[in-house]
Amino acid sequence: MPQATATAAEGTRDGAGGSGAVGDGAAGAAGAADAGTGTGPAQGSDFAPLLRSVKGQGLLERRTGWYAAGIAVNLIALGAVVTGMVLLGNTWWTLLLALPLAVFWSRTAFVGHDAGHAQITGDRGTGRAIGLVHANLLLGMNEAWWNDKHVRHHANPNHIDKDPDVGVGALVWTQKQAAQREGFARWLTRNQARLFFPMLLLEGIALKISGFQYLRRQPARERALAALLLVAHLGLYATLLLTVLSPGKAVVFALVHHALFGLHLGMAFAPNHKGMEMPDPDGERWGHLQRQVLTSRNVRGGILTDWFLGGLNYQIEHHLFPSMPRPHLRLAQPMVRAHCKSLGMPYAETGLIESYRQALQHMHEVGEPLR
Repeated sequence: MPQATATAAEGTRDGAGGSGAVGDGAAGAAGAADAGTGTGPAQGSDFAPLLRSVKGQGLLERRTGWYAAGIAVNLIALGAVVTGMVLLGNTWWTLLLALPLAVFWSRTAFVGHDAGHAQITGDRGTGRAIGLVHANLLLGMNEAWWNDKHVRHHANPNHIDKDPDVGVGALVWTQKQAAQREGFARWLTRNQARLFFPMLLLEGIALKISGFQYLRRQPARERALAALLLVAHLGLYATLLLTVLSPGKAVVFALVHHALFGLHLGMAFAPNHKGMEMPDPDGERWGHLQRQVLTSRNVRGGILTDWFLGGLNYQIEHHLFPSMPRPHLRLAQPMVRAHCKSLGMPYAETGLIESYRQALQHMHEVGEPLR
């Protein structure tokens, strides 16, 4: 990870309330940030009582054993799918295994995400090694690119000038952005709500391309290791497909597999912030609690929802405490919800289908002036 990114990541983890001394520094860091942005002592203190309560319950302590078991199970599942591909051989029936492979690739991405947030271990070297293996080697996705982008998102979610996830790209997120679109991009914005899920089918390939493009921004030593693992991924993936399948079937398998992988990841990340509050860049700066809660949406559900969304359905808790281990997010939810209620702060939670409807509705409204 580049030094600037590493520093930012540590700041985010500390502000999230890590364990021990890191957690103690979180309240001070949040308060200092609020004091420096003009939110005043009252807003700066809103987060501190919640942080103390969460720490008191031990919810910021890492669950290394839980993650070790989960990683082992996921690797076994990936191995089982690959074994199934080899046993089926050069037949179109092998294409059916693109679905479970995409699902377990998404599980792999969730592990990489959690490693980037220091949820798995407090040792930076070990955490980075886990991220490199799961992202670069197993997925062909540059973990340094992801961490750089994701740290900036966590620091200022839904901030139009600071959050890369709401910057101008294939999609736009405000009518001001939409008004500047020309040509094909203008047509795309007019129809972005209906095109959103089809476009997610391209996300699996886009993640790889973005990772390779980011290599030029990495220091030489980090670039060499990241590039080696990315190329190794491509070599191993191509070798597997071309050993098992004919070239034509291999290409079809790769396209279907990456389409399903991108769709799954997109379905996990789409409900989190789209259609939620967007801070006014020229308005009053929000404190940590307000900045993270008002811009995030939780998705209610049970064990299957937790599994399918990789714990990201507890988006509010995750944004308040990014270093909190995934299995503790559900336990922290009642405390966070009660704290927000005591302050009269909205706490957004909805079902999975409704979360998609709200996100798509927002995208539709953004493109409305162009229709």
